[in-house]
Amino acid sequence: MTVHRVLFGTYTRQSSKGIYEANFDSATGQLADPKVVFEGTSPTYLAISAANNVYAVEKRGDQGGVVALDNATRPMDEIGVYLTEGSSPAYIAIDEDRHFVFAGYYHRGTVEIYSMHEDGALTLKDTWHNSGSGPRPEQDSSHVHYVNLTPDNRLVVVDLGTDEVITLDIDDEGLLTDVARYKAEDGFGPRHLRFSPDGQYAYVLGELSSLLSVLKYSAEDGTFAHVMTISTIPTDWDEHNGAAAIRLSSDGRFIYTSNRGHDSVSVYQTSNLGAEIELIQTISTEGSFPRDMNFDPEEKFLVVANQKTDNVSVFSRDTETGELTLVQKDFPIPEGVRVKFEG
Repeated sequence: MTVHRVLFGTYTRQSSKGIYEANFDSATGQLADPKVVFEGTSPTYLAISAANNVYAVEKRGDQGGVVALDNATRPMDEIGVYLTEGSSPAYIAIDEDRHFVFAGYYHRGTVEIYSMHEDGALTLKDTWHNSGSGPRPEQDSSHVHYVNLTPDNRLVVVDLGTDEVITLDIDDEGLLTDVARYKAEDGFGPRHLRFSPDGQYAYVLGELSSLLSVLKYSAEDGTFAHVMTISTIPTDWDEHNGAAAIRLSSDGRFIYTSNRGHDSVSVYQTSNLGAEIELIQTISTEGSFPRDMNFDPEEKFLVVANQKTDNVSVFSRDTETGELTLVQKDFPIPEGVRVKFEG
């Protein structure tokens, strides 16, 4: 039996206190022993560096930004914090090779890049701004929802507000430059993105449209080209839904997306070297408003956080068929958003 530790980022609008941790039994797929390890204000998203520091979303008064925490201490000791006037970010990512931390700000329509020091503290290097809007009410302005590295170490920015996937170059000083822009269909509302293992394809999840698109990525010029699109929910579903998280198995054979409203996980199988996808399963998350979800380190299980019902569900994953089977529900994590296994 191997026990892994899992961190959960949360909103703190009701009963949650901040970042929670639980133990995960890799033999049974059972979570146990939830506890608060950092008290903060809606630390919804977090990333863990190779040095075992946690970089989390933080809001203090009228300022928002990123807090750096020592993940070796309990409760976590604060190493440093970078806050500026305005809202907190929606996504955080790490570039270990160049020692950068990236933060995507949904309400500001910006990306901030920080240098990551040996002690874990941060220094702002550049701020990139986007502008524009889309046809839906939620698209009144730029809303950066995802930022992370491309396979060739550029930066990809997913903007829900402008229906864009944007490629940026990063120089050694951490300065960002526009390289290419992909425009999705109007109202697609792109939220998150994952690359295929060989870096040839990107899978882009549309929150507002409940659609999943396959894009061909060119490392030569950083451009994306549309290949195909498929729905994340049944055709007869006519109530509200917002697609949220997307995960891709490390072998590139299966994709998993969460649906807030339909309250399900949709499972897809890839074919034609990742260029095509087919829906093979839709399964209830046994809770309301599933946000993030993540595999255990062996990818035998999928852990899903249901924000509105304050519970986490665990599914076993058949590595041959990709299909999910419920093994645990009603594990208590309040207002869960982010699921991140440690180590």
